[in-house]
Amino acid sequence: MQRAGNIVVNRFDRRNKVFEVHEMPSGKVLVVDLARRRCECGHFQVERLLCRNIYISDVYKMSEIWKVYREKFVPLGDTETWPDYMGATLVINPALRRK
Repeated sequence: MQRAGNIVVNRFDRRNKVFEVHEMPSGKVLVVDLARRRCECGHFQVERLLCRNIYISDVYKMSEIWKVYREKFVPLGDTETWPDYMGATLVINPALRRK
């Protein structure tokens, strides 16, 4: 919240849902496109996490979160009572790892 308070919106195109923000004190200028859900900082597009220049992705909205809990969950119980797994083994690809 403190970092987001250092942003000034200078231009806004309501018809196209595009606006320009100035980050303070760096003076960096970024364009945010709400219609395309893009921000020039790149953070939002890459990780789908909240970017300080744009709103929250739909997947984090309460209306979407509640959809998860519409389904019934079966308790898993104690892991000692689970049957042995005889399926495929997951092999991790270290090249796909993100920091």
